[in-house]
Amino acid sequence: MKRLIAAAVLVATPVWADVQVRDADTIVLDGTPVRFQGVDAPELKTRAGKDAKRWTVNYLRGKEVTCDLTGERSYDRYIGVCYANGQDIGAAVIAAGHALDCARYSGGRYRHLEKASAKSRIKRAGYCS
Repeated sequence: MKRLIAAAVLVATPVWADVQVRDADTIVLDGTPVRFQGVDAPELKTRAGKDAKRWTVNYLRGKEVTCDLTGERSYDRYIGVCYANGQDIGAAVIAAGHALDCARYSGGRYRHLEKASAKSRIKRAGYCS
């Protein structure tokens, strides 16, 4: 594992302008796209996806964001666990009811945070089962 500028663990400058939210499970930190490991968020083409992105943008506003990268990649994104002021962003978005646990990649660490309303509203990705 390394830190952003080095490669496997991404550490960003604590400036909001350096964080862009693609959707509820992907951010761009200092120009590096990072997908939250083990988080299954709805697609942006859905209302739930738009709501989840909006929540994530508001949640991250003004916070210091850092990511620990696994060294794996998915398409153009690095995979990692990211933190806002030290709090796991993936855990927060799931606990807020805007995403689900993707046990295949999380080992089930977020399952206990899933909301019943999210499970009925968000279709779990097939690769997460």
